[in-house]
Amino acid sequence: MEPPTHSESTPWIAGFGVFFGVGYFLFGWALSSSPPPQPLRFNHAAHITSGLTCVDCHAGARDAVRATLPTIDTCLMCHGEAVTDNPEEEKIRTAAAAGQELSWTQLTRVPSHVYFSHRRHVILGGLECIGCHGPMDTLTEPPRRPFQRLTMDSCLKCHQLRNLRNDCNDCHR
Repeated sequence: MEPPTHSESTPWIAGFGVFFGVGYFLFGWALSSSPPPQPLRFNHAAHITSGLTCVDCHAGARDAVRATLPTIDTCLMCHGEAVTDNPEEEKIRTAAAAGQELSWTQLTRVPSHVYFSHRRHVILGGLECIGCHGPMDTLTEPPRRPFQRLTMDSCLKCHQLRNLRNDCNDCHR
């Protein structure tokens, strides 16, 4: 048997290249080592250690459909005056003085066609934030990527583990 000629192997090589090119385009974010842009090098661990909870900064995380990302006003409740000598803290007051909001990059997302309620999962289901968002209380800087991607499979597995309904209409409205 003769080895393939250049012209016989070209479609295979091209297909291989297209396969990996499309894969990198669709999933390259998982390989990226650069963190998404965040307005501050936020230290969750320091805030939790000082006695704050997730809901102190993320309104609605316990009792509403949607949780919020902290607004400048939320940060100013504690940081209107200097609390530490950390230069990140001064960025809050500088943004406030300029009339700017903090433009956080949201990492954990559910698709727009999916209905998700924090209240239903936290109050009624008894889930802790760490279940979906990971050990944020130990992080000294913003995470580079979501702890877990919230996909239909991950949601179904969680429901199956807890012996809960998996009715399509509960999430797809």
